[in-house]
Amino acid sequence: MKRKNLITLFWISLATSLFFFFVFTDEKSLDNFILSLLISFMYSFILGMGNGLINDFLNKKLPWSEATTKRAIISIVSILIANTILVYFCNYMNFVIFQKAATTEEYFSGKYNYINWFTINVALLISAFLHARGFMEELKKTSKKEVVEQKLIAKSANAQFESLKNQLDPHFLFNSLNVLSSLIDENPRQAQKFTASMSKIYRYVLEQKDKELVTVEDELEFAKTYCDLLKTRFEDSVDFVFDVKKEDYRRFVVPLSLQLLLENCIKHNFATSSKPLIIKIFSENDTLCIENNLQAREQIKESAGIGLSNIVQRYSLLTKRNVFIEKSKDYFKVKLPVLSAKPNVVSEKIEDTDRAYERAQKRVKEIKSFYGNLISYCIVIPSLIIINLITNPNHIWFYFPMLGWGIGLAAHGMNVFAIGKNWEERKIREILEKQNKQ
Repeated sequence: MKRKNLITLFWISLATSLFFFFVFTDEKSLDNFILSLLISFMYSFILGMGNGLINDFLNKKLPWSEATTKRAIISIVSILIANTILVYFCNYMNFVIFQKAATTEEYFSGKYNYINWFTINVALLISAFLHARGFMEELKKTSKKEVVEQKLIAKSANAQFESLKNQLDPHFLFNSLNVLSSLIDENPRQAQKFTASMSKIYRYVLEQKDKELVTVEDELEFAKTYCDLLKTRFEDSVDFVFDVKKEDYRRFVVPLSLQLLLENCIKHNFATSSKPLIIKIFSENDTLCIENNLQAREQIKESAGIGLSNIVQRYSLLTKRNVFIEKSKDYFKVKLPVLSAKPNVVSEKIEDTDRAYERAQKRVKEIKSFYGNLISYCIVIPSLIIINLITNPNHIWFYFPMLGWGIGLAAHGMNVFAIGKNWEERKIREILEKQNKQ
């Protein structure tokens, strides 16, 4: 047990011994005070430490967060057995050894069964409080850990998305300058036109690279301008075919995806007037396809893989739909998902995390309310039992508040831990998942 718990037990033992000494002891002597102190320390430390050690052991071997139901069953069984044994031992030491009020035969004959039963109930209430407190601490740690993990995931996704978008600017500029350097030697006049057009295209890159999604129409207009530049350089060696459905124009794709894929087509295939490279951009089953006849060139230098992998990763952060790649002996095709709505998954993750944190806070308040109720029950009911037994032992009335409040406490616990909003949300998710599978 922790030092803090031992100190708490010490003060509880001292307070209990003083209470019983001044209230229930007729002869106020030093011997009786020491006896009262000894008995109080015995009950407090044996019952408190016994239940505390059981709770600590179960926390290590079977944490609440890993197997809640199994842990609850084992906790109930263990505290019933342990407290029965510990109470019988403490009462035996008290009445037979210290006070010498009974012999061993009288103690086990059933004369003290009522006192044993009463003490066991008090011990069980205290033990239930300790285990409930352990459960609450474990739940708070788990909830806090989950919230922190979700925030880290959201921040990581956001940082990853920004990193991917930042690849586009230098990547486009590098490839465009390569094209321009080739044109300067081959056709200076075309190089001038290319420079003017490149400034227009680069403006689009700067405008769109910070966006998560753009319309298919905007991306096609940009792709056509870029294809004109490629046509300027390669002339009859490259041909472009656009066949995108008009209804797809107002839908969305990741920005600069067509430009990256067009670059890949040029980069990984050879193109000549006798064997032109034909690049098709068309609609197919809610996807935007970029297909080229396969004329693979030998790669002197291994590709960095920025283009296609960038697109795949950006789509993975924005939607559950995948980018599909098809390759055969004759063609190479990439299918980009065309999205009907404009999702904002990164910000949604952060919002979902904030909502999860709010739910976690609300959950902790509900649990605190329950344990406040439980602590009150553990304090008030034993006090009522003591008052009843002292004032009118022939008329037992403490059963009524104990049972009534106990039923209410059980209902409160069931609402918080079993059939509350958490259970409702879980059932709603199960129903929605079944409907989605149909």
